[in-house]
Amino acid sequence: MSWSGSLPENLRTSPDDFSLADEAAQFILARTPLRPGIAVVLGSGLGSFAEELRDATRISFADIPHFPVSTAFGHAGRLVIGTLESIPLAVMQGRVHLYEGYSSQQVGFPVRALRRMGTRAIVLTCAAGGINADYTRGALVVLRDHINLQGQNPLVGPNDERLGIRHPDMTDAYNSQLRHSALEESRILGEPIFEGIYAGVLGPSFETPAEIRYLRTIGADLVGMSTVPEVIAARHAGLEMLAIACVTNMAAGITGEKITHEEVLATGEHVRGKFLSLLRAVIPKIQRRLNDAAQV
Repeated sequence: MSWSGSLPENLRTSPDDFSLADEAAQFILARTPLRPGIAVVLGSGLGSFAEELRDATRISFADIPHFPVSTAFGHAGRLVIGTLESIPLAVMQGRVHLYEGYSSQQVGFPVRALRRMGTRAIVLTCAAGGINADYTRGALVVLRDHINLQGQNPLVGPNDERLGIRHPDMTDAYNSQLRHSALEESRILGEPIFEGIYAGVLGPSFETPAEIRYLRTIGADLVGMSTVPEVIAARHAGLEMLAIACVTNMAAGITGEKITHEEVLATGEHVRGKFLSLLRAVIPKIQRRLNDAAQV
């Protein structure tokens, strides 16, 4: 369904998602002079990057109109607006997940609000379980594709073309040029990094060994409980996107070890240095890409 001024009476909501996202965006913009073109979403154990920003404004998700509030342990639930080497950024220190009881549309809502703020590119990060035998705990993986096994999609329902087209192409959802930049910078830094395919599952229980064998069979290199709704919402909104996963544990049955959320958080802290170095190297390249596009 295309937007034509109003939705059919039986499908109409009041107010519409576009207006809700715009209200959230205006609330945020009123609290900072910065106008970030790049957003970063920080996953489990990776929230320390937000502390690197200068001249920062910190806003609790709970204070932003219509924003879902994170209940997951290890997610601070703050939006931090600040600068990194003079580049303005909007950094979500934590996210929400489907397993918290939110709908796919609610999980994707912050991405839409960021787009209404003027953001044009987004870096998504997440913790993930490693399936590929080449990975080890603490490895960083640039996502090149995903398999959506969450059974939900944030675009289900009537489409408002002010938010995006009805059927967005997902062929290059994980922008190939941004992936190349991340891989190139990791080589310069001397930090090993991989490319891989992410399987998004519902959670919150960790996967069984049988499920991991299935995921390996269908081509997944790593598995997690987030990211996919945000990727789809970002693609729908026309955002350029880079996604980086931290392998915080090897998936069930790979090593025979038990899996705990504490392990996930501890590994995120362990890789903090190389993770921050990679983001510091890649973000200026994304900013230059946005600047070049604006001059065309």
